[in-house]
Amino acid sequence: MMLFRAAQINDVQALMHLADKSGSGLTSLQADEEKIAARIDRSMHTIQGLLPLSEQGYLFVLEDTMSRKVVGVSGIEVAVGLTEPWYSFRTSIMNHASRQLGIRRFERELMICNDHTGYSELCTLFLDPEWRHSRNGHLLSKARLLFVAGFKKRFAKKIVAEMRGVQDANGKSPFWESIGRCFCEIDFDHADYLTGVGKKSFIGELMPHGPIYTSMLSEDAQAVIGKVHAQTEAAKGMLEGEGFRHEGYVDIFDGGATLEAYVNELRIVQTSEMLNVLPLKNLATPDNFFLISNENDQNFRVILAHSTRDSDSIYLTHQQIDHLEINFNSAVRIASVYPEMDLSNSSALASRIRLNRELSTTSMESK
Repeated sequence: MMLFRAAQINDVQALMHLADKSGSGLTSLQADEEKIAARIDRSMHTIQGLLPLSEQGYLFVLEDTMSRKVVGVSGIEVAVGLTEPWYSFRTSIMNHASRQLGIRRFERELMICNDHTGYSELCTLFLDPEWRHSRNGHLLSKARLLFVAGFKKRFAKKIVAEMRGVQDANGKSPFWESIGRCFCEIDFDHADYLTGVGKKSFIGELMPHGPIYTSMLSEDAQAVIGKVHAQTEAAKGMLEGEGFRHEGYVDIFDGGATLEAYVNELRIVQTSEMLNVLPLKNLATPDNFFLISNENDQNFRVILAHSTRDSDSIYLTHQQIDHLEINFNSAVRIASVYPEMDLSNSSALASRIRLNRELSTTSMESK
């Protein structure tokens, strides 16, 4: 069984192993043992209520309970940009016209901004490639939203998610090569590493603060603005299914899309329910795949179960109860894994089934 839980200090080596596998571009997961230990420590202190808002962040892991192996990681930052600036490029269209010459041009421009300051952020999503099956990606990504649903007051009204941008076969970012390198004179990997370990001052010091016309960039750079890495498509699709949208903001390093949503408009926040737990009936036919969490903020746990429910109860096995560390008749929060389907539209249903199958088996990464 797969278990989503808060990261503990003895997970450091497992997260180092995942960081080594993630490659470049996953800014918030660097292969630095000291930084990973500090990140876990910060998460534990956040759970205990010991940190100011500006320092709060949660880190979770996905564990195979049979082997006790940690195979995935994901996180939530509570309020970005309060300690150090949170930079993005805002894209917009400028209309340039000359009556004298009879010329009108619509130019797309990029402007560095801090518009997301104070927002919460979904971050650090990485699932070991060997475990990208059996809806593990859904559990690793969406269990965070069940935590947000259960403890909404801890988070901002809006939440963002930076998607990993496009890189070529050699690991180079066309966007960075066309903008960042021109001003910072360092490789993408180095810039990514510095940001990941909290050394961001060079951004404000060297990156241009005036508008950048995208027509002045290379064709390769223009083509990837607002796009995502092939291994991030699944994560993007899942978040869009939960209510996230791309509103024109992109990452300042690789040009990847930044998605955002109002917390109260997220599907899982709107549709999750509190139900009582009863022993699984031997003849019960499973209704759906459910995300199921306890309501213990100090020891938050989520499982994915193919189970059955009625109006006020959900039926679980003894093993599932044990992994949630609750008792029968305890209250749990549940949400369906997949967005609601329009059963009256057979083509829409077939399309949704195909998408869910694809997202269950494809890569799972985002910043």
